Amino acid sequence: MSEKSNSGCCCSGDGRADGSAPQKRLGWHEYFMGVAHLISGRATCTRGHIGAVIVRDNNILSTGYNGAPSGLPHCHDSGSACRIYKSIHPDGTVEENCVNTIHAEINAIAQAAKHGVSISDSDIYITASPCIHCLKVLINVGIKTIYYASPYKMEHIAELVTLSAIRLEQVILDRHQQEE
Repeated sequence: MSEKSNSGCCCSGDGRADGSAPQKRLGWHEYFMGVAHLISGRATCTRGHIGAVIVRDNNILSTGYNGAPSGLPHCHDSGSACRIYKSIHPDGTVEENCVNTIHAEINAIAQAAKHGVSISDSDIYITASPCIHCLKVLINVGIKTIYYASPYKMEHIAELVTLSAIRLEQVILDRHQQEE
């Protein structure tokens, strides 16, 4: 059988219709981390914008971003502000968290549960490494690998990562990809 001609097709050959060089196709890590960065744009916490994408077999199962529970005031709404509580780690360091905010990882898990999507044996892409509380939940729901962009208090999660079977891997996007 002969191959069909692609003449006249804008997606044929080695370049774009205008003759410019072809764009490099994103790899899976770049694609899913890029989606996590896009999702972080929906975050409503004034202290940080985090996005999360749960993936299995190169398919997106669920997404989440940090913000208030559905129907409740967000930190960025007028007249509302972050209400901070402090907790002390065993090493004496103080961590501050917002009472109003659910973290992106937990929101992604909640969305999967709400829609009956199994996330066991999946991976998660997060724009920042998880806090210790989110890490414990990620371990319990069966996440296999956590891909993160920016490190966040890694010293607090190192022991749990070592003791568990979960993998933690940084994915760094080049600056141009993050800005698109």
